[in-house]
Amino acid sequence: MGKHAWTVVCLVAVSLSWPGRALPQTVSPEAVAAAKELMLASKMTDQINLMIPAVMPQLKPLVTKGDPRIERDFDELMPVVLKMANARLDDFVNAGAGIYARHFTADEIRQVTQFYRSPAGQKFLQKQPEVLKESMALGQRFGQAVAQDLQSHMAEELRKRGHNI
Repeated sequence: MGKHAWTVVCLVAVSLSWPGRALPQTVSPEAVAAAKELMLASKMTDQINLMIPAVMPQLKPLVTKGDPRIERDFDELMPVVLKMANARLDDFVNAGAGIYARHFTADEIRQVTQFYRSPAGQKFLQKQPEVLKESMALGQRFGQAVAQDLQSHMAEELRKRGHNI
């Protein structure tokens, strides 16, 4: 058998023996409970409740396409959308707690929760929306500046290589 044939045989053997999906990770129920407490202390559900109304105005022009009748109905449906989102918050907290529990021990999660309950943690939570807004604006400006620099540099380099740009 040639080298290529052996490679194919090995790949087939490995693929047949490979588990079809990742093995489930066990998480400590103590860590899950601590993670749920962390999510409460960090006011994660409050942040989601603020995020949905912030996203909807961005979605509105895409859905309504400037039609005033659709815009009116869209606005009237906002309370329904918020109610639907709130109905799913428990699922979000449970799933999120599982994620935290897979990455951190119960003790580590409790330490982070303790921070969020401290005066510094409370200030962090209070200022976080403002900091994120400013950081996003900074990121946009940075991205635009880098994109302009890259565009200029690439155009210059391509001209040096004889391209008419």
